[in-house]
Amino acid sequence: MRLFERAAEFSEVGAGIQIGPNVVKVLHAWGLEPALARVAAFPSRLQVRDAVSGRELGVLPLGARAVQRYGAPYATIHRADMHRLLLDAVQAHGHARLSLNSWLASYADSGAAVSLRTTEGLEVAGDVLVGADGLWSRVREILLKDGPPRVTGHLAYRAMLPQASLPERLRSQQVTAWLGPNMHVVQYPVRRGEWLNVVAIVHGQVAHDLQSWDHGANAADLQAALTMTSVPLRDLIHAVPEWRLWALCDRPPISGAHQQAQGRVALLGDAAHPMRPYLAQGAGMAIEDAAELGRVLAMDDLDVRQQLQRYAQSRWQRCARVQAQSIRNGVIFHSQGVLRWGRDASLRLLGERLLDVPWLYRGT
Repeated sequence: MRLFERAAEFSEVGAGIQIGPNVVKVLHAWGLEPALARVAAFPSRLQVRDAVSGRELGVLPLGARAVQRYGAPYATIHRADMHRLLLDAVQAHGHARLSLNSWLASYADSGAAVSLRTTEGLEVAGDVLVGADGLWSRVREILLKDGPPRVTGHLAYRAMLPQASLPERLRSQQVTAWLGPNMHVVQYPVRRGEWLNVVAIVHGQVAHDLQSWDHGANAADLQAALTMTSVPLRDLIHAVPEWRLWALCDRPPISGAHQQAQGRVALLGDAAHPMRPYLAQGAGMAIEDAAELGRVLAMDDLDVRQQLQRYAQSRWQRCARVQAQSIRNGVIFHSQGVLRWGRDASLRLLGERLLDVPWLYRGT
C-alpha cells in the first residue's frame, strides 16, 4: 500500500474533533481503545445554552449513558492527537509506505489498473486509487469534474488553550453549545480534559485563500460580533489570547453512489461528502468510510470494481443524510425571531429527545 500525503509534516496545528459513539466503536474495533483513552476526553454531558441570556435550554447525558445505549462513549480529541493515533497504527501495521509532501498531478484508470503521477513526476500503478484528499480533492476534480466547493458565508474562529490558564469558572469538562442569532459557539475539553477547544461561528466572508483552513484572526472582530451575548460567554471569548480563522465551505449532499466511486477510483471523507460542522460528524463519516472500505476490499469473491461499488452503495445515502442534517442544524442554531423562539421552547420541553441522534450514533 502506498500513501501520498500533501503535508510536509504532521504538526500540532489543528482543531478539536467530536467523535460520537458510532465513530468510537470503529476505533475500538481497530484495536485503538487504549490509545484513544490516553489522549481523548470523554465528556459527561452536552449542554445547550442561549448565547444571549445564558440560560440552559437542554441537556443530553453522555458518559455512561452513551456507553449503555450505543455501546461506546462520546469522545472529544485534538485533531493532531487523532492524526498521531492513526499514523502510529498504520506504521505498526507494517504494510504501508507513506510519502509526505506528495501532490497528485493526474491519474488514469485503464480498467485493468489505475496509475497516478505526482507533481514531482513520480509514477505509480496499482489496483485501487482512494482519494482521501479533503475538501479541495484533486482526485474528485479529475473524477467528477464538478467544480470547486461552495462558500457557505460562515466563518469559524478556532482556539485551543490549557484549562489551567483559565479562571476556574471558565473551565469545563462538558460539551457546551451557545446558540444565538446568526452565530453559535461550541466549547469542549480535549487532551484528557487538560485543554479546552473553543469554536465560534459567525456569518461573514474571508478575503484570504479559501483552500487554507488556518488563517490568522483578529480577536476584536469576533468580540464585536458577539457584543450582545451573555456575560459568561463574553468572558470566555475575551479569555482566549489567539484565534485562527477558517472560512467554511461544503458541497450539496451527495446524490448517488457514482459520486463516491467509479471504476477503480473511490472517494473517502471530505473528498466525497464535505459537510458543515453542525452535526460534528465530518471526521466521523470519514472514519466510517474507511471501515466500510476495508470491509469490502476483503471480499475476495468480488473484483475490485465490484468492491468499490459495494462500498459506494453502502455509504452514500447515510453520508447524504448527515450532510443534509448538518445544513438544517446550521439554520436552527443561527435562527432568529419566531424560529428561534420555537427552537428554544422545544429544547426546554424535549431537550434530551431532540439532542439525541439514535439513527446516527448506533452506527452502520
